[in-house]
Amino acid sequence: MYVTKIYLFPLFLLGLLMASCKDEVSLPQQPLENYVKVYMPQAVDVPRAYTLKISDTAQEIIYSASCGGQDYPTADIKVNFEVSNELVDSFNKANGTSYAVMPDKSYQLSTLSAVIAKGTLSTGPLKIFVKTNGPGSIAFLKDYLLPVAIKDASEKINTKLTTTFFKVRAQPQLSDYPAYDRTGWKIIAFSSQEANGEGANNGRAEFVLDNNPATYWHTQWQGGSPGPPHFLVLDMGAVKTLHGVSFLDRQSDNAGKPKEVEVQVSNDNTTWTTAGTFTLANTKDLQPQFLPAFQDGRYVKVIISESYNGSYTHLAELNAF
Repeated sequence: MYVTKIYLFPLFLLGLLMASCKDEVSLPQQPLENYVKVYMPQAVDVPRAYTLKISDTAQEIIYSASCGGQDYPTADIKVNFEVSNELVDSFNKANGTSYAVMPDKSYQLSTLSAVIAKGTLSTGPLKIFVKTNGPGSIAFLKDYLLPVAIKDASEKINTKLTTTFFKVRAQPQLSDYPAYDRTGWKIIAFSSQEANGEGANNGRAEFVLDNNPATYWHTQWQGGSPGPPHFLVLDMGAVKTLHGVSFLDRQSDNAGKPKEVEVQVSNDNTTWTTAGTFTLANTKDLQPQFLPAFQDGRYVKVIISESYNGSYTHLAELNAF
């Protein structure tokens, strides 16, 4: 009995191995061409996002076609591309977005026809040239969608990776717009301030201009606690081109950091124009926000309509650039 037990287990393993081998060779054979398909590798990301700098030189986006299969193609594969702007609307509806169609003169594809040469797996990088400045350019700080698709090819196409949705946005570089010198700037109006409860050197609106992140403006909470909207009015002392506004929240983990913010600009402190609306993050980091369009003005009004986890709000530093 002892010897029998020694050899039964190897025989059992041998049976399993034979069964496994049988399973491997019984797979149905498929023609090789069934595995050869053309696709756009950029289509894996939906959408494929690009943030371009504003420049007089056209900015570049890469597109291409590749071939997937068991082996390298034995003949050239011709691929034709097209721009399918009619897909923008359906994309927005399906994804709850509101991307704009790129203006016709704002972009140009380097070619609409390319070849995956035999013995290779790709057309190589092709280029979309995008105008981000000057006549016909895309507007900066606006999100566009450019669908580029494989129109047809001399091999089968992977229908799941036929179209690349390029999300395109032109954005100024913050390093090109340093913060203004705030010497002589004043807070000339505010919705409320905590003049006493935060201590002798805290809580008042003036502290958003003192270059000290440890001090802050806090809306009133002692003897009353007015709810939103809260606001500050800044006088820069002279008309300046306003590119954006930066916010530094109170350097603590307290609730009440600004969330929904509107920035208005005026030349006379009477007639105001909305320059931009922003959703700030619940963070202690500096948050510079570009305006959708640069505007000239002397007075800046910051209106905080919603705060994080509180009806009050506070702010350590306010600046413009």
